[in-house]
This record gives sequence, C-alpha cells and structure tokens, in this order.
Amino acid sequence: MSATGTLDAMVVGGGPVGACVAALLARAGGHGPAPRVGLLQPAAVGAASDDRVFAFSRASERILDAAGAWAGIRTAAWPYERMRVWYEGVAPEGEDVLQFDAAEVGEPNLGYIIPAQRVTGALLDSFRESGGQAISGELQGMSVAGADGLVRIHSTAGEWAAQLIVGADGARSAVRGACGIEARTASYGQTAIVARLIPAASHQNTAWQRFLPGGTLALLPLADGSVSLVWSLPEAQARALLAATPADFEARLLQDSDAALGRLALAGARSGFALQRLTTDRYCAAHCALVGDAAHVVHPLAGQGVNLGLLDAAALAQLCLQARASGEHLGAQRTLRAYERWRKGENQLMEFAIDAFNSVLAQGAGPVSALARRALVLTNRSALLKRFFIGQALGRPPDLTAWESDRVSPRR
Repeated sequence: MSATGTLDAMVVGGGPVGACVAALLARAGGHGPAPRVGLLQPAAVGAASDDRVFAFSRASERILDAAGAWAGIRTAAWPYERMRVWYEGVAPEGEDVLQFDAAEVGEPNLGYIIPAQRVTGALLDSFRESGGQAISGELQGMSVAGADGLVRIHSTAGEWAAQLIVGADGARSAVRGACGIEARTASYGQTAIVARLIPAASHQNTAWQRFLPGGTLALLPLADGSVSLVWSLPEAQARALLAATPADFEARLLQDSDAALGRLALAGARSGFALQRLTTDRYCAAHCALVGDAAHVVHPLAGQGVNLGLLDAAALAQLCLQARASGEHLGAQRTLRAYERWRKGENQLMEFAIDAFNSVLAQGAGPVSALARRALVLTNRSALLKRFFIGQALGRPPDLTAWESDRVSPRR
C-alpha cells in the first residue's frame, strides 16, 4: 500500500487532549529537528456550537504554555481563587464548610475556567504554526506491515504511514478498537446537567460544590459574573429537570444549591449527558498509545477529566521525544510501555479517589458517610492537610524543560 504521506506521528482526535499532544510533538524544543506530525480530526471539531467550559489546574496551565497555546488562551481564562465544598445539613457559609484558598499557599489562584472552544482553537493554531499537518477526516482502519514497522493509517482523507499513532479520539475511540484494546465501562446511574446561569449574588471568584443525596452540584465562576452549572443527578430526576419549565428548574436549583448565590437564572439552554466510568487494561499497543478519554473516563465531580488528559499528553510527548533524541524509533515499545506504567498508576489513583467521593459523600449513607463528612470538617481545621490538598489540586506536570528552552521555535 502506498501512503499519501509519511509522518513520524499521527494523532487521531482534535479535541483539547489530541491537539495538545500534537502541538507538543510538533514543537519539540530541545530535542533537535521537530518530528513530522499529523492530526486527523473530524471537520466538526472546534465548531462554534461547543459551549462547554473546563476547569484547568495550574499544572495544565504550564502544559498549555509549553504547547504554545497559553498566549492565545490567557484573555479567556478566568482564574478562580477559592473552593467551597459542603454537604446537606451544613450551611454554605458555616464553619463546617471545607474551604480552599490559593492565598493559603502563596498562589495567585487555584486554576482557571476556560471555554473549550478557545482552548482547542489556540492549540490547533500552535500546532499549525509549528509545522503540523491538520487533516480533516475520520479513521477507517490501521495496520502494521513491512520491515520498517510503520503504522499504515487508512482514513476518509487518504492514507499515511507513521512511526506512532496516538488515540485521542474519546470514549468511543476508533484507534483503541483498531488496536484491539478492550475497554470496561460502568454506568454511574447519573446524568450531568450543564447550563450557564446568572446568579443573584457574586460568585466571589469561587468554585462552589455541594454534595447531595444522589449527586453533586457544582457552580464554576465565569468572567462575566455568570456561573457554569455541572449538576449530577439520578437519571430519572435529571430527565424530569431537563423537561421542566425554566421556572420549575430554577426553583429546584435554588433549593439544591442551598441559595449559596441566591436565585440562579438560566442564561441559555440546558443539556445533559449520561455519566459512565471507562477503564482500559492497556494504554498502548504496537506503535500505538492512548491518551485522555480514549484510555480513561472519570466522574466530573472533581473536574479532573481534561487535566488528566493533558498530563497524559505531556508525559507521552516527553518520553517519545527523549527516545527520539537517543536515536530510537518514536513509537518504540519500550517508550510506550514506560508511558503506560507512568500514567496508568497515577490515573487509577485519581479514579479511585473520585469514585470514593462520589460513592461515600455524594451517594452514601450511614456511618461511613458520616465519618467521611466528619473528615471534611477535620481537614478544614488542619492547615497542613489543606496545604496538601491544595497542592494536589494545583497539580504537578511532567518535565517541561524541553519546551521551555530558548531553542523552541516554529518549524518553517
């Protein structure tokens, strides 16, 4: 089979995680000539209809900066300085509310709330400016053949050969299926409702989160004074609320938010998506690596999904470029297995913690749930524990010195 082109790496999936790994590989500062990188994405990716927002950690900020995208994102990034976490039976301003404040650890903020469209657009711009090849099309199949060990990639846009294919194409990953990697999914029995709201009171640059029987309600601060709602509920309740009149929806919202920000008025359409957990036993196969939702999907209550994906992207790019600098094949199995060991362990730890929070605090009852709630109170009263958890929330990115050197420059 003859290829339309030969690349060092082909990334499939043009969302934030796919665009990030593609931009990091294409920039490749400090590791000699940049690899030839393609990004295969459906034409609809980055469409103006994508009105989601993401909560990005400070670690993600550094990764986006290393990918050359932060300058194009900064003006749309709204920093949040505090978090307030409480549960039913505790007043939102009471002393038992768990509070995190960036000032407690000498940081200007805990992270940023950023529109998804702005993030993806800035990453794609950086990728193209660095010499990357953006391709509109969908994966049809792939195979490894010949002594060169290159992956043959079949798509609606043509055919390519590459040392490495990166699956960043989401929970229904075509790359994962083509590699024969199985995924296990489990429903949380919940639907997340998302919407933009206008609060009667100031959001105070604070992310608000309340644990309730059956789910979690989060209000994320936005630059214009509005808030982004992420409200996980049992499926039947969510369906009823999505079909309810705006007045009835807002009345239930006022009740479940405990009026922390006063009346919350809808500022647009409501949408909902079913929540499920996805795990894979492997993150890699021959000349193939999975990143982001293609490898793992977690509950949104901690807002960690996209942050875990960006950490995947940075770790994979770092290891691949180090291997390339040593004269190794970009998709060498030793490199990909090192990536799998690194990220799988860290992701599984986060998945376990998030599921525990969801099971015990959001949906639990009885003595175990009561103990967990007591632990929140004790954490709030311990400066040492709070500093630890704030440090975890800020995140620790992989080594980014390869992109921070003076040699980083777009390829012409």
